[in-house]
Amino acid sequence: MVPPEDGESEGGDVSDASDPPPKPAAPPVRKTIYRSTMNPNEVSDRPGKDSMGMDMVREEVEQPAAGGAPAVEGRAAVKISTQKRQLIGVRTATVEKGPFTRTIRTVGRVTYDETRLRSVFAKVSGWVERLYANNTGQLIKEGEPLLSIYSPELMASAQEYVLALQARKRLAQSEVSDSWQRLVASARRRLLLFDIAPQQLATLEETGEAPKAMTLHAPISGHVIMRNVTQGDRIEPGTKLLDIAELSRVWVLADVYEYELPFIQVGQAATMTLSYLPGRTFDGHITLIYPVVSEATRTVKVRLEFPNADFTLKPEMYAQVEIHSELGEKLTIPESAVVSTGTRDIAFVDRGEGYFEPRELKLGVRLPDRFEVIDGLAAGERVVISGNFLVDSESKLKAALAAVGSEKVGESSGHSH
Repeated sequence: MVPPEDGESEGGDVSDASDPPPKPAAPPVRKTIYRSTMNPNEVSDRPGKDSMGMDMVREEVEQPAAGGAPAVEGRAAVKISTQKRQLIGVRTATVEKGPFTRTIRTVGRVTYDETRLRSVFAKVSGWVERLYANNTGQLIKEGEPLLSIYSPELMASAQEYVLALQARKRLAQSEVSDSWQRLVASARRRLLLFDIAPQQLATLEETGEAPKAMTLHAPISGHVIMRNVTQGDRIEPGTKLLDIAELSRVWVLADVYEYELPFIQVGQAATMTLSYLPGRTFDGHITLIYPVVSEATRTVKVRLEFPNADFTLKPEMYAQVEIHSELGEKLTIPESAVVSTGTRDIAFVDRGEGYFEPRELKLGVRLPDRFEVIDGLAAGERVVISGNFLVDSESKLKAALAAVGSEKVGESSGHSH
């Protein structure tokens, strides 16, 4: 194997040639001590023999350079040979500043757009002469007939309207024409309140005859999602006849954990996929964040809106939802660069020539594969992303030996061997 040039990352480099070089920094200071071969804890700053009469061995230890990065308690900068770096598979990546996007993944349930739901009620008593919308799920268009009703009350109102029209026509030039005009307007208004369409009123004016049955028409285009009446049924005022839903736009209700609330807002983009339609993605946005947190699940309902021109999305479907939160430019490192001790987070910076320096980090938002770095690193520096736990072990060992060495050197100051 041909060893890589100094400064390159061994075992593969995740950055490209355009990555900026690491910032120049002084390598750690090297200090010579003498250690007992029989007792590693016995050290001296001068050559001589140990307490057992054996010659002490010369050894070099490393200490952080003056003016360098702040020391990390329990860790020390280490130098690892090229052969050893290759053996443990050390790889590095560049600390980068760039767009930071957090994606919140959750499960959603498709439901009706409540602003596009319409119920059809009976406003008079009577009998259903004919039911045109007789299938649940039937697609109807606005203005199409739903059902015709025979109602003595409705028929009487229609006859009153016809008679008022005829009287107004006969007495058009008389002094009482204004009174008949008001009577025509009153009869017309009553029929409109009974949901009789203006087209039917025009037919009444033309024919001059009140039909036996009057027809109710669809108030909106959509699908019949509930039918509560059958042809021939007797109905009373207040009877719900049909429910119609316009499904060219649907809502999706999803649960978001309360700790994710800072990353969502109304108008935010979202995408949705369905397990039975692999490869197809639906684009929508958040229209409402509900004001209540579920006590049991610690989640908040979020309402999203999706276009549904081809009616692919059907109420009560389950779907996978992703909400995309753009957090701006952030300094980031790969998740694998962080060594977490439970109380603090550490990364190892590649200083070149095999030197690795520990840095204590202050981290911000976490993505599935990256961390935001608030403090501890600068853009362009390189951090270890593979083999860093072995580097960490070397660093802890060096720090421990250096600490023991410092204590022993202090104890042996002024003594000769």
